[in-house]
Amino acid sequence: MTAKDNFEGTPVSVKIRERIAASRKRFHSNDNIAEFIQPGELEALLDEVEIKMQGVLDSLVIDTDHDHNTGDTARRVAKMYLQEVFKGRYVQAPAITEFPNAEHLNELMIVGPITVRSACSHHFCPVIGKIWIGVLPNERTNVIGLSKYARLAEWVMGRPQIQEEAVVQLADLIQEKTQPDGLAIVMEASHFCMSWRGVKDMDSKMINSVMRGAFLKDPNLRREFLSLIPK
Repeated sequence: MTAKDNFEGTPVSVKIRERIAASRKRFHSNDNIAEFIQPGELEALLDEVEIKMQGVLDSLVIDTDHDHNTGDTARRVAKMYLQEVFKGRYVQAPAITEFPNAEHLNELMIVGPITVRSACSHHFCPVIGKIWIGVLPNERTNVIGLSKYARLAEWVMGRPQIQEEAVVQLADLIQEKTQPDGLAIVMEASHFCMSWRGVKDMDSKMINSVMRGAFLKDPNLRREFLSLIPK
């Protein structure tokens, strides 16, 4: 299916939206909709976004026909959104191999800092920061490799969203995958919607956290976790 074919027929985005509506599921900017996308449709969606992005450039009065810098910008932006920065909306979660806790590990484990890249859903400006994950396992906890935490974080963060909701989504996912006694996540990020526009504050950062289970109930464990995060 070419961009022209898709434009003249029913847009693939409409077909996907109809499937989501029929399932009575939401499709907010930070939701994953991969289950509603059929084989070949992501390529057609790329063509559709390119056409719409070209319309944006035209409305910005940019002569893409003669400007050598912007001739392929619509395609590049479409690929960036669908295949890179918002990829977490359109692909299934990464495969995660889980192992039983054979050694009955029950001590605090910290993973991080994990560098993450996202975008705010208000202005589509970059959000770039770091995440630390604290896990208190038990004998029933599933053990996953250290790199898998980074893959899960990348998948969740690869959507337009706000930082507060992103951290909760990541916590829910790790809790589901590992079932620990306690889970803690801290995220610190710079928001380009503050530094690139608006007040243009280059130094401000946002820090937020989610505490689950033992980290919520045991202040000593919480203090230990926070004290081990590099300042």
